Amino acid sequence: MSLALGALGVVFGDIGTSPLYTFRECLRALPVGLHETGILGVLSLLFWSLLIVVTIKYLWFITRADNGGEGGIFALLALSTDKSSPAARITPWILFLLLGAALLYGDGVITPAVSVLGAMEGLVTVNPELQKLVVPASVVVLIGLFAFQRFGTGTIGKIFGPVMLVWFGVIGALGAWQIAQQPEVLRALNPVYALRVLMAGDLRVTALLGAVVLAFTGAEALYADLGHVGRKAIATGWYAVAMPGLLLSYFGQGAWALEHGGDPTNPFFAIAPEGWMRGGLTGLSVLAAIIASQALITGTYSLTRQAMQLGFFPRLTVRHTNENHEGQIYLPLVNSVLAVATIWVTVAFGSSERLASAYGIAVTGTMAVTTVAFGAVLRRRGWSMLRVGALCGLFLVVDGAFFASNLTKIADGGWLPLVMGGLVLVIMHSWRTGRSEVVRRVYANEITEEELGALVRSRNIARVKGSAVFMAGNPRGTPLVLLHHLKANRSLHEYVVILSVITETLPVVPAAERLQVAEIGGGVWRVVARYGYMESPDAGGLLEAAREFGVPVRPAAATYYFNHEMVVSGGASSMWEWQKRLYGMLSRNSRPARDYFRIPPAQIVELGLPIQL
Repeated sequence: MSLALGALGVVFGDIGTSPLYTFRECLRALPVGLHETGILGVLSLLFWSLLIVVTIKYLWFITRADNGGEGGIFALLALSTDKSSPAARITPWILFLLLGAALLYGDGVITPAVSVLGAMEGLVTVNPELQKLVVPASVVVLIGLFAFQRFGTGTIGKIFGPVMLVWFGVIGALGAWQIAQQPEVLRALNPVYALRVLMAGDLRVTALLGAVVLAFTGAEALYADLGHVGRKAIATGWYAVAMPGLLLSYFGQGAWALEHGGDPTNPFFAIAPEGWMRGGLTGLSVLAAIIASQALITGTYSLTRQAMQLGFFPRLTVRHTNENHEGQIYLPLVNSVLAVATIWVTVAFGSSERLASAYGIAVTGTMAVTTVAFGAVLRRRGWSMLRVGALCGLFLVVDGAFFASNLTKIADGGWLPLVMGGLVLVIMHSWRTGRSEVVRRVYANEITEEELGALVRSRNIARVKGSAVFMAGNPRGTPLVLLHHLKANRSLHEYVVILSVITETLPVVPAAERLQVAEIGGGVWRVVARYGYMESPDAGGLLEAAREFGVPVRPAAATYYFNHEMVVSGGASSMWEWQKRLYGMLSRNSRPARDYFRIPPAQIVELGLPIQL
């Protein structure tokens, strides 16, 4: 139960704040001339969409495709592809999955803006004169939210679950109160009403489906955050608290709309009595919006680290905010970019109504990618093509309908998440392609361990006291930095470790399988360390563990040698010229190795390595 309570704050923040604006947007999109039938049709669409998309698709099926307990696009990438080397090129399939991951970045920018704006607009229902404060107050909240990130989620995370429990309880109670006054609204449970409104023959039905999408924009978080609390806790939180609270709120708003047809007031705030209760609901909405935003922000951190570890993103500074929890991290650059983009979006659009036009296309695109990738995983697990086609075909029909309905939003702001996702995709593709070229052209040398052993025993090589660690991207052969050192200095330390850090397609590598140690001879050892894509390497800790295998190296006294790549364009690489320049810029500005491997700067020596792509 404690994990289920935590799931309310970690997983259901985004989908839990959807009632702030979803039903209002659905009413705006209703075909002209429909009132009672239209409202019941909207409620029926919301009910059956939540049931099919969230309960059946994600909880019954997608969340079962876990990779060592972790979920998300990169988990599906690992489960649906063969293990590849760092030099492997991007295939069309990998590019397709990267597109789904890139679109989530657009969602990470829009969700905080639309959630906080939607909550702050409750001020207008308390006092219409407060309209001018909505955008400034939203910007202040967002600045505080992003400024707080450097302290980590541990402190605020303790109140996430209880606050969301109160949130779902309050909106559910208010909805139940309205339903009791208009019980005929429950007729909307009949799917016939959904079919009627879809067959109304008005082109605005497309806009209606685009608005219904807002009800489950947080569904992807159920899978992406699987590793935080586990599938059982997510299912318990959904069935026991989140789903009842959401449905009661939507049906309560529908009951109010049936009684107050034509009233422009946002139904979410209107169902609360005027006065202190409506003001209290507004304050609670702000807290819930902050939690929803927090979930997407930390999710973006995790997504970026996974991309870095799997070789699709340049190294960025990763700060661990909790020594007891590997997953609680803070990425300063990502936080700054998100803050600037989110605040710009908030000011530029100015209202949750206008921003809702940009919301949904990225989410539905990612959901369609997830469905296709899930089908590939099922095939690898032995499902027949007929069974996969029947199940995933049904999901794709639903995903395709919602995605197509959101295409009409492109001109009204839907271009924003597409542009953001496109920029991220270009960065990931260019970085991975550039790294593949560098590894293939520079690091794939043919000097074997036997030849290295003979070389270090040569009387032409002086051996000096001390220990050296040469970082090697390839766990075979001899690192170029070691050869450059021997050529330039004609000497070598008494004890030498060739250290390779490999990222596996598992989220976490068991400690017993972390290290492989082999003695090459002549005082040289090869150490291969394996990490999962949810972990961060620690060179000092690795060497300390290697001492138990007989490697006589003290981490605090060792010198670490790296290649300092200096990338220039104009070479014979098959990359486009702009890609070469972009990769060079990313390489120059990527996180220093001393930070990535947690090595003190005073222990690092870098040797220049010009590379012409």
